Amino acid sequence: MSRIYHIAVRSDWAHARQNGEYTISTRGRTLAEQGFIHCSSAGQVAKVANFVYPGVPDLVLLEIDPDLVRARVKYDDVPGEPAPYPHIYGPLNTDAVIGVQPFAPGPDGLFRFDG
Repeated sequence: MSRIYHIAVRSDWAHARQNGEYTISTRGRTLAEQGFIHCSSAGQVAKVANFVYPGVPDLVLLEIDPDLVRARVKYDDVPGEPAPYPHIYGPLNTDAVIGVQPFAPGPDGLFRFDG
């Protein structure tokens, strides 16, 4: 299965590493509030970042191996989007995260990601 990605605030990711699981769904929403953790395919990352995270400092991009995620990973259709988005229906075990990189917009304020 292809890698999936999640945009996180660095401090939220640091907290998750201490606890062994990540429980933030998206900006300002927890897993408990949303019911799942929003993720993206490589081709969806920049669109999500530019829509949800403009002006948010100190972000990291989590690269996740879905085969290592203990919770259910499901691809859900999103109205108006051509491809479904991956969602994690439960806490993300931190050992499923195989890469973490700083994620900041370019000089023009836009996020880019080539995968």
